Amino acid sequence: MGFKKGDLILEVGRVDDCDIHVREVLCEITGSEFLEADSQEVVDGVIIWWHDSDGDLVDELMDALTYLSENGSIWVLTPKIGRSGHVEPSDIHDAAPIAGLSVTSSISIAHDWTATHLVARKAAKR
Repeated sequence: MGFKKGDLILEVGRVDDCDIHVREVLCEITGSEFLEADSQEVVDGVIIWWHDSDGDLVDELMDALTYLSENGSIWVLTPKIGRSGHVEPSDIHDAAPIAGLSVTSSISIAHDWTATHLVARKAAKR
């Protein structure tokens, strides 16, 4: 996912079914706990745990951008197909450009979770 020691990560949308191992590994890599949504810090990355019933993804992505450093990125973690709360990849691909983001890749991050990497479009950074 590209995180390194010292990176600050904001975590949004964590609920009971989120993968605790993913969280532990990322905290071990960065050397710090995740920040919560009430934080006022500028962060190197935002992790959004997202389910199909969570509301408006565009709004969530735009909110995440307010915390993000110039070179930071957003990862949207969604349940895999066949899991409760699965999100169609097209939903993320449709929401990203509206929020000024581009989808760069998707990876299997855990047994039940897929992670989609989003970065700010160059035009949106000007």
